[in-house]
Amino acid sequence: MTIMDYISIVVFILLWAAYTHVTTGRTLFSRTSLNQAMAGRRRDWIMNSLKRDLKMIDTQIMAGLQNGTAFFASTSIFAIGGCFALLGATEQVESVFRDMPFVHYAGRTAFELKVIGLTCLFGYSFFKFGWSYRLFNYCTILFGAIPMVHDVGADREAAERAAENVIKMNIIAAKNFNDGLRTIFLSIGYLGWFISPYVFIASTVIIIVALLRRQFFSEARRAIMEENRP
Repeated sequence: MTIMDYISIVVFILLWAAYTHVTTGRTLFSRTSLNQAMAGRRRDWIMNSLKRDLKMIDTQIMAGLQNGTAFFASTSIFAIGGCFALLGATEQVESVFRDMPFVHYAGRTAFELKVIGLTCLFGYSFFKFGWSYRLFNYCTILFGAIPMVHDVGADREAAERAAENVIKMNIIAAKNFNDGLRTIFLSIGYLGWFISPYVFIASTVIIIVALLRRQFFSEARRAIMEENRP
């Protein structure tokens, strides 16, 4: 691989780390990220459940969160299988890349290293989604320990402690889910490396900018932050 290839992968890792730091921090340009805003809404949801005995709505929400996590975990497994299939078809891919004038082909070894790197990305995303699924499962169990409405009045402090446990577990599970989803998005930018290191850097920057816009300047964020305005 060339020096530019090494530079591009370093830029990729630095941008990934910077984006993670910004979105998990408090603010950017005095703006709260969408993930942080949703963490507050999760707290409102769980605390609101203390006011009702019928919790079928809450269990349906939990099931929806688990199902979405399971879907992406399965997708990551399929992607890993596709990467291994790509490694087995290196000779065919090599012949195709050599005929493309706009593709910077650095040799078979470099190509295989890039595929291994892509496999690692999907493996990391699967690990995050799998752990998130398990945490949402724990969250469901903790939610079952929240007392009924008539017991909340008897010991409000204990009920709120039980709710706080659910909130913390739910937020941690959501964080792992977001980590896995972020990896899936960035893997799209990683594909630019198969064309050239310059395309790799450009595609990664485009993905990061798009994700930052969604986190801090999107209509979804505006809908949450301005929900109480007339």
